[in-house]
Parts: sequence; structure tokens; C-alpha cells
Amino acid sequence: MAPQPPVKINQPRGDDRPVWDVIFAVYGYPALLIAHRLKVFSLLEQRSRTLAEICASLNIKRRPAEAILSTATALGFLSLHDGRYSLTPLAEDYLLEKSPSYFGFFWDMMIDNSEAFSYAGLERAVLTDSPQAYGGGDIYKSHEEQAELARKFTRGMHSISMTLASAWPNAINLAGHRRMLDIGGGSGAHSIGATLKVKDLQAIVLDLEPICEVTQEFIVQYGLQDRIQTHVADMWNDPFPDADLHFYSNIFHDWPADKCKFLTDKSFASLGSGGRIIIHDVLYNDEKTGPFAPAAYSMLMMGWTEGESYSGLELSAMLKAAGFQDTQVYPAFGYYSAVTGVKR
Repeated sequence: MAPQPPVKINQPRGDDRPVWDVIFAVYGYPALLIAHRLKVFSLLEQRSRTLAEICASLNIKRRPAEAILSTATALGFLSLHDGRYSLTPLAEDYLLEKSPSYFGFFWDMMIDNSEAFSYAGLERAVLTDSPQAYGGGDIYKSHEEQAELARKFTRGMHSISMTLASAWPNAINLAGHRRMLDIGGGSGAHSIGATLKVKDLQAIVLDLEPICEVTQEFIVQYGLQDRIQTHVADMWNDPFPDADLHFYSNIFHDWPADKCKFLTDKSFASLGSGGRIIIHDVLYNDEKTGPFAPAAYSMLMMGWTEGESYSGLELSAMLKAAGFQDTQVYPAFGYYSAVTGVKR
């Protein structure tokens, strides 16, 4: 039998880092959640520390400690100089509870519902097209039935919203608007950000009763009792109170397109001439080929809600179909953008 000619192995057209990155993300990013839960960042708030000091304080051994610390350093949350780990400005701004832009409550919520982003949980979500958080129940029905769960969720969302709320009012000219209705406004972070930015603007935060109780706490914390009020209501079934600016943040990605259309139609019917709608969210590009963040956000929604990420083009089309004019898409902050239209 004649020998077979050697098989030629062609080098791939690109290197293998993208396929490795999938594995490294699965193992690497949870290191930050573990560091957060171990209180590494609050420990280093006191002073910089050596690896040995951190091991002693956390009661863990060198190998796991170095793995999570190196990951946090590689991702820009820690720095290492002369054998001592210190917080970077990124960690100080987002991972210390005293900071107004503290992100840790949201990380806590992710950790407490880790089944929603496990491989098994996400696979179930994809195969059944149903959320897996809170044991696979209806997240919003759960909130209505379990007041403490609603409060915890609201505080978790507040931890990501205050940073965003400090930015988007700079992207859109709100001059001339007198009352903002913050629909599904949760902690009221966006009403707080808007009223602090825009002189004489009043705001109403519309949400369910246990959530509005938490909202009131934050309103008092910022001393805005005379400019922000809460309104207990169900956005699907109750009429909207009078306002000339409707604001939705992190709302549309929770729902399928038909329910988003319902909200745009309801806002158009409720607003008077000159009224404005703003949808604030993480958006796909118009072709829905990226970026990665909204695609990953859609997977996050697979685990938590019945919603998905939308493009600015899709949301603009919804607004135009409802009757809004002068639709525009503005970059806001980080991964977030704002889509807006006016009723003429």
C-alpha cells in the first residue's frame, strides 16, 4: 500500500485569542465578583497592602488571593507598586460604598441570582425563552408580591443609575420642560440627576408602592422633597399624571416590541403639544451586528426578563409610528444612549 502524502496544515487566518477570550471571560470576570464579596476593595480603602497582608486579612491562601488580585489589577481596578496593592480611581469611584456612583449593589444582585448567568441557567433561558432569575418566576410579579425583594432590586438598580443620571441631562436640551415623568423610575436616580441639572424642573417618579417607598428615601437623601414626588401606579394599566417630558431608563429592554410600542403610544396620547419622550438604554448599531455590550445585554435579559436590546433605529421607528417627530439618537455615557422625539 502506497504511503499517503503528508497532510498540509494551514495556519488559521487569524490568531486564536477571540476563542480563548470566551474561556477567559467565563473564569476571569467572576474573580471581580469574588473580590467584591470578600470585601477586597473596602479593605484596600483603608491603606495599600501586600499580598501576605491581604491573605491574612481575608483568611485565604496565596494562590487564590494572587489569582483574584492579578485579575483585578489587569482589569484596572487595582495597581501594584513595590509589592503593595492599591485601589485605582476606577475602583474608588465604582466599588466603594461611600461613592455616589457605587456599583456594588448591582454586583450583589448578580451574585445573589447567579443561576441566571450560569451556563445551565442561560441554556434553559434560550431553550425555553423564559427568564431564570428568582428561580425562573416572573421578576415583576415577584416584586409586586414580595415587597422586600422589590426594595432590594431598586437599591441594586440605583447603584448603576446615579452615574448615568449625572450624564444624560447634558446630552439633551431640557430647557423649557417643566415636569418630568420618570416612568418605572425605581429609586428616582434619573429624576434626581435631571432636577439637579435643570433649574426649576419638577419630577414625578411613577412606580409600584414598595418601590416608591425606597424612592422617597433617596429623594430625602438628596434634599429634593420640594421638586420630586412619587406616584404609585402601574404603567400598564393606570393613567399617566400630567407632564411634558416622559423618561424611560432601562425599561424598554425589559419587554418585547409589542409592549414597548404600547408604552410609546400611551406616552404620545398622554403628552401635550411640545411634549418630549426620552428612551435611555444600551443600544445596538442600526444593523444589529454589535457592539458586544448590547448583544451581551440581550443575553442578560434572557436570564432576567422577556425583553431584549434594541437599536436606535428600531426605537426611533417606534416613536415615529406613535406620532413623534424630530427623532434623534444621542450618546449619553459609557454604553448608554438616549433616543428622543417630540409631539408636535
